[in-house]
Amino acid sequence: MNDIMEKSLGLARPDLLREACLIGGLWITTETDITVRNPATLALVGRVPDCGRVEALTAVAAAQVAFRPWKAMTAKARGAILRRWYELILAHKTDLARLLTAEQGKPLHEAEGEILYAASFIDWFAEEGKRAYGDVIPGHLPDMRLTVTKEPVGIVAAVTPWNFPAAMVTRKVAPALAAGCTLVLKPSELTPFSALALGVLAQEAGIPDGVFNIITGQPQAIGDVLTGDPRIAKFTFTGSTPVGKKLAANCMSTVKRVSLELGGNAPFIVFNDADPEAAISGIIASKFRNTGQTCVCANRILVQSGIYDLIAAGLAARVEAFTIGDGLAGRTDQGPLIDGRAIAKFHDHLNDAVQRGAKIIAQATPPDLRGHFVSATVLTNVRRDARLNQEETFGPLAGLVRFDTEDEVISMVNDTRAGLAAYIFTGDIARACRVSEALECGMVGVNTGLISTEVAPFGGIKESGLGREGSHYGLDDYLNLKLNCVYIGS
Repeated sequence: MNDIMEKSLGLARPDLLREACLIGGLWITTETDITVRNPATLALVGRVPDCGRVEALTAVAAAQVAFRPWKAMTAKARGAILRRWYELILAHKTDLARLLTAEQGKPLHEAEGEILYAASFIDWFAEEGKRAYGDVIPGHLPDMRLTVTKEPVGIVAAVTPWNFPAAMVTRKVAPALAAGCTLVLKPSELTPFSALALGVLAQEAGIPDGVFNIITGQPQAIGDVLTGDPRIAKFTFTGSTPVGKKLAANCMSTVKRVSLELGGNAPFIVFNDADPEAAISGIIASKFRNTGQTCVCANRILVQSGIYDLIAAGLAARVEAFTIGDGLAGRTDQGPLIDGRAIAKFHDHLNDAVQRGAKIIAQATPPDLRGHFVSATVLTNVRRDARLNQEETFGPLAGLVRFDTEDEVISMVNDTRAGLAAYIFTGDIARACRVSEALECGMVGVNTGLISTEVAPFGGIKESGLGREGSHYGLDDYLNLKLNCVYIGS
């Protein structure tokens, strides 16, 4: 493939596209590198170092040296630095969004929204770090005083995914740094430039050398260090369930704290008494954001019989009007999928559903471009055993399943090992409460298709993960509790 450079970035600060890794305050390169291409055009965005075990160990050592002085700073002082980082991100949000779209492919307006979302976690935890309150416990004996304090866990290793290459970084890094931890980040090799640009601005904000380290490369060698090195106290990962299970198992050799945000199989339930236009807009927001490539996407769209045809027709009309294309070339509703494997899975799920009797009622045709484009598609008469109902599709494929009763749909929804997010659309508040309580998942959106915010906990149950990110709960994942039992004498 010819290395045609991506010419449309137009960055006001070209130095934000950093083709080097950040270790101990130094930007380093390696003899070998990884090529990153725009999934919409296949043009070359740039190259990043292909780090391995040596660089990973060096980054851990840098984080170890930086930990004690960073921990010793007051939470207020750390928060002031994080606040400067937040302000720099806002000042450069246009460049960061263009860089994100170039490497990941999502529409530019979505990338701009992600940059603001990413910044919101830094803003939130800059303040929340000052509120890591402890407790005074009434003593069990007259001459004993019991207090509980919270301390940073230590060095954190973080591995982030390609679908939100800025927000998934700050959702982990901000609470870790606010708590007083130091961190080694391994971003996805498919979308490393957003993380590296954030690293540039972190340095400018005054985050000390070694506190925030970023290494790029293939996962295996780096992952072995991040999960196995005893100096690392906590490992946090966002990605697929099979990979997350393996990484968590590796962490147990040194009994690390682990938090995992893994795959979902989100149901989107529309009852007969729902507002149809609101439900259709909710499906669009949940199913088709980031071209269907989010872990909380509506994966199973379950519509009660009385409103089924109305929802199907309205959704089809909306999808057929989509504009698909390169997010840097103009206004788009849908971008490309991330790579060829994603395209293959999309078509496997589509063909499987059609072979089982599903009907294609709408498709938005992609442009004639070289990139990883597919047609956003709506299906009706989808069987419950279709693959798109059993596995995450991670693409713009909306398959509608018919149901009749509340008990029936609850049973269908809970028949999965995933338990991340769910959505309910209904005009009956009692039903909303009843069904929400019955669903086995970590998050429920009622009459909304968008549930993510820095002020609320994000995470799942069952095989969708451990721990929570965002909100004041998200800080606790980076803190240890310490009991102080003091004998004061009689």
